[in-house]
Amino acid sequence: MTAQTAVAQATGAQTLVSTLQSVGVEHIFGLPGGAVLPLYDALYQAPGLRHVLVRHEQGAGHAAQGYAMATGKVGVCLATSGPGATNLVTPLADANMDSVPMVAITGNVPSGAIGSDAFQEADIRSIAMPVTKHSFLVTDPDQIAGTVRAAFHLAASGRPGPVLVDVSKDAFTALTSGTEAPLAMTGYNPQTTAAPEAVRDAAAMVRAARKPVLYVGGGTLKAGAHAELRALADLTGIPVVTTLMARGVFPDSHPQHMGMPGMHGSVTAVAALQKSDLIVSLGARFDDRVTGQRESFAPHAKVVHADIDPSEINKVRHADVALVGDCKETIAALTQELVGGEGGADYAEWLAFLSRMRMRYPVGYDIPADGSVSPQQVIERIGQIAGPDAVYASGVGQHQMWAAHFLGFEKPRTWLNSGGLGTMGYAVPAAMGAKLGRPEATVWAIDGDGCFQMTNQELATCAVEGIPIKVAVINNGALGMVRQWQTLFYDQRYSHSTLHSTQVPDFVGLSRALGCVGLLCDRPEDVDATIHRAMEIDDQPVVVDFRVSQEAQVWPMVASGTSNDAIQYAKGMAPVFEEDD
Repeated sequence: MTAQTAVAQATGAQTLVSTLQSVGVEHIFGLPGGAVLPLYDALYQAPGLRHVLVRHEQGAGHAAQGYAMATGKVGVCLATSGPGATNLVTPLADANMDSVPMVAITGNVPSGAIGSDAFQEADIRSIAMPVTKHSFLVTDPDQIAGTVRAAFHLAASGRPGPVLVDVSKDAFTALTSGTEAPLAMTGYNPQTTAAPEAVRDAAAMVRAARKPVLYVGGGTLKAGAHAELRALADLTGIPVVTTLMARGVFPDSHPQHMGMPGMHGSVTAVAALQKSDLIVSLGARFDDRVTGQRESFAPHAKVVHADIDPSEINKVRHADVALVGDCKETIAALTQELVGGEGGADYAEWLAFLSRMRMRYPVGYDIPADGSVSPQQVIERIGQIAGPDAVYASGVGQHQMWAAHFLGFEKPRTWLNSGGLGTMGYAVPAAMGAKLGRPEATVWAIDGDGCFQMTNQELATCAVEGIPIKVAVINNGALGMVRQWQTLFYDQRYSHSTLHSTQVPDFVGLSRALGCVGLLCDRPEDVDATIHRAMEIDDQPVVVDFRVSQEAQVWPMVASGTSNDAIQYAKGMAPVFEEDD
């Protein structure tokens, strides 16, 4: 039987609030409505809990994500029944794809009305089940505390992810019995320590390899394994590639760092994987944006796959050795095994090849011949002026890829973006959540004009709540990545991808109307001065409308569904990967 603990009798809503306090929650992002009003009444002046009133529930979800990504804590968002709850589905799916620890609390109609198509009723538990780590429906006030504690444990342990707790309105208003019964989770027992024999086998493969690469994914960052990763890389001398979700977990300035692999990765990083004879995958999931055409991905490489989620092993690529466990523990164990064994291989020839790739095909960009502002230069200068201690949240599209390449990352938890789901509108609310969690840090949202128009209402939240984020709108007047594909693959038929954002709306005027400082930069010679002006303002949100060239494209590029061997360094230019060229 489950042991019960005597507690003071309270309403379900009061119990939920006290439980949030007991698990260390300090910030909640939400929007009230009828079904969740009892909880909001209990939140009124609740000590130690700051509620941020968003303008749209999607903003609450992305803010909770940004908070979690920047701090490593569990993000919390709150919504009412029906449309309030369904507006959280996109952030929940986003957090699920990117393994972000988050607890979403929703109110539902009274339990007696569930299933009757009552006003603002939605079966959010069932709707959210495919896009969450788990979803709960609570109709008994005595089950609230135990369920909420279980939700936080599920969200933060094992492979992190979002958990939904849906509570009926009558469970909020009813009194508890005065006892708390923990929720039994007998089937949930994540394995955190990799099998010692598997670690030994992995170490033997590392010693035998001549062209190994450390393929580092977001799981390494989630595990807080940056120091362990650095120790492994320094010990072995093995080159490192970091995925879009792992940027910052290994310093860009480290000589072994070869960049970001994938569809828009660096030529060197793509070559490191394609030509390797051993891939040591650390918290990465062999995403299709990294592998390209699966059959031709790294054809000569054996694989050591370390991941806390056993379902990822062999899902995409066969693992010759599987290390199921927490990345922090696993990397430390592998490093210790390598320290205690025979010396490793000589990688001089392998590193020389990658060095040639890096020199021949550096990640760079062209300055527009027409005198317009280069979007890559804007992003690069923001990174150089704001520095490596700043936190950057990106939207999705061309600006996301440019930011991943040109900001420059030296520290973990300084890069936030929607990787797996690719959610436009992520940047502004995620930056808001990050700034609330890291008030000492400068927080920039790098957004596109398309993304910005989806969630910019949260700037009003930032202004009212005193959350002074900075937003760089990379404004090319179009859905940039869509336009790039239409240029390359649809014979320049720009079907419904032009936004006219350089005319309507007036982003500077809009930003001022939302309580922010609005700035405009449309000349290359003004870029630095405009960024410095934005950096000087620390008591209000700042939005800079950077009017940039519409013709700029993201390179390198692997066309969707093709082999990584077909990567183009620039339009019409394919690199040569052969070592003896």
